[in-house]
Amino acid sequence: MKLNMWASTLLLMGFFALAACENVIAPMDDPDTPEPGQSNRDYDQPEGSILGGDGLDLRSLFGGGANRGSGSGGGGGIGVNSYLWRASLDTISFMPLVSADPFGGVIITDWFTPLETPDERFKITVYILDRQLRADGIRVALFRQNRGNGQWANAKIGKKTVTKLENQILTRARQLRLAAKPDLN
Repeated sequence: MKLNMWASTLLLMGFFALAACENVIAPMDDPDTPEPGQSNRDYDQPEGSILGGDGLDLRSLFGGGANRGSGSGGGGGIGVNSYLWRASLDTISFMPLVSADPFGGVIITDWFTPLETPDERFKITVYILDRQLRADGIRVALFRQNRGNGQWANAKIGKKTVTKLENQILTRARQLRLAAKPDLN
């Protein structure tokens, strides 16, 4: 009898815990929204599943089905802009990858030592911040170390170097987007 009461109590608590998760998005202002206070209007309306788009489409798994993309290049299966994601991977493809999280939009490389400078190594972390192809949708953190006396020590990186790398990724993303779009002429 006690076991049945415990099971009923746990089931009831679980039900209330799930019910409490509904509509938990608090209002917030987005400076890019023309209507202040309305930036997250309709966010409580489900847009689809975590699998992207309107959910899992079995036809698309087997090569069929229509293209249901939104035109933003966000991709149906990843949480960030697919052009920025692909361009980032293409741009840093010469470096060994440690981690690539397409849902969080983070790419982390391992240390890379160029053959020309064996006492210098580099590491890159790319953050894709937006589902739109925008210049502020990507951030790059570049790390450099020099070897002296058998130990690696951090070295400075110029801000222009990071900006050039970000621009290279953005240029490649634009090329990918143009290649994917049909001729509009």
